[in-house]
Amino acid sequence: MPVRGYQVKAGELCNREVVTATAEMSIQEAARLMRDNHVGCLIVVKENGGQVEPAGILTDRDIVIELIAKGVPIDDVTVGDVMSFAVLKVTEAETVFETAQRMRSRGVRRVPVVSTSGALVGVLALDDILSLLAEELSLLARLTQREAEQETKKRSLPC
Repeated sequence: MPVRGYQVKAGELCNREVVTATAEMSIQEAARLMRDNHVGCLIVVKENGGQVEPAGILTDRDIVIELIAKGVPIDDVTVGDVMSFAVLKVTEAETVFETAQRMRSRGVRRVPVVSTSGALVGVLALDDILSLLAEELSLLARLTQREAEQETKKRSLPC
């Protein structure tokens, strides 16, 4: 089995079951969606020409840092009031390596994955990339172990 690691495309690794919100949604509704779906972020979407596109992102951290920690009453706050508009998006065809580089340069842990036409197709998280790399490192560790076993076996054969 070859080590594929960073050659994997974002579209192959992303989670295609994306939990979404709209900018008009209340923060309470958004928090409930996060809790009910066990996710740390919502991709904020808008409709554009009949397709759903990412317009921003709202994280649980945004809610805590921007609202709760500041004591902001959340009754009239909407997702659009708190979400990040300058959302980093990657295409399905971008490699995990390219995606990781872009995520690092922007300091983000999650990115929406879009089709070539800009439609939302998934979300890719740092955790997804780390899981892939852990599998790859495990494969390499087994390779090293197998090499040592082969060497030991070779030495025990008569000349």
